Amino acid sequence: MSADSKAKVTIILANLGTPDAPTVPAVRKFLKQFLSDQRVIEIPKPIWQLILRLFILPFRPNRVAHAYEMVWGNDSPMREILLRQVQAVQSHLTQAYPEFELNIVPAMTYGNPGIDAVLQQLSQDPQDHLILLPLFPQYSATSTAPLFDAIAKWIPQQRNLPGISLIRDYYQHPLFIQSLAQSVRDYQAVHGQPEKLLMSFHGIPQPYADKGDPYADRSRKTAQLLAEQLGLREDQWAISFQSRFGKQEWVKPYTDALLEEWGKAGVQSVQVMSPAFSADCLETLEELELQNAELFKHAGGGSYSYIPALNSREDHLQLLNSLLQANLDALKHTLAH
Repeated sequence: MSADSKAKVTIILANLGTPDAPTVPAVRKFLKQFLSDQRVIEIPKPIWQLILRLFILPFRPNRVAHAYEMVWGNDSPMREILLRQVQAVQSHLTQAYPEFELNIVPAMTYGNPGIDAVLQQLSQDPQDHLILLPLFPQYSATSTAPLFDAIAKWIPQQRNLPGISLIRDYYQHPLFIQSLAQSVRDYQAVHGQPEKLLMSFHGIPQPYADKGDPYADRSRKTAQLLAEQLGLREDQWAISFQSRFGKQEWVKPYTDALLEEWGKAGVQSVQVMSPAFSADCLETLEELELQNAELFKHAGGGSYSYIPALNSREDHLQLLNSLLQANLDALKHTLAH
């Protein structure tokens, strides 16, 4: 690097992934990639591939494609939001760090733009430093770790390796909790305060937690901090876990079971949010907002509404910038000329 050139730093903002289209073939391709990851499904590979190809891929994509159709805009909500987040972070950090040649890029673990393709592109344009920010507030071996795996597979192929920073998660970061709390206050300023606020997190199988995945504990910590920030009494809020798959036991309580119980108990109003998601997607817009509303009302519950994910809220972007600035500030001493 010449004395007058800028250090090249690439920041990858990464989310889980989405199909390329709300069609059965596109969803089948996406699910095959997603459900073939042994971080996601820990059943021995030969047995699982048999189950996947014979019993899941022929049938499940039809239902999932229909669900995607209901939430699809010009593109998948998750991809649209990720691109907006990338654009906003690029704009802010480029101004804040003129000493670096900064490149902020989007990536998905599954689907496009794929993390492997993004890393291969970096091989063609060697960087001085790489920062990976997985957009999962609570670390899990089922979500964050596959992105770390992709980096680990890429490293042995590189001769001129950049410095690498991996941001694990930010489940109890003050700016994260404040942003969540403000999103609730903003929503309730328009729609009023409910009898119950439900914080619904994506679930993981209970055996994964038993083996040491810290996700459920981190989710509970987020929920507790958020309830404290909002000044809620214990009877005003609850935590639950959604999106079960298969027959094994998952981390409890289950979102659908709890909402059914509340409906039967005659709870008059519920607002639901999902602090595990940095962007709205199928699991929030179709499952949480639509499916569970129907379930709650059918069981006898009153009004039900969904508080959107943080998406590209200004305070959420400030959090992402803050996480990245901590890393960039450290690099000033080692990279900048």
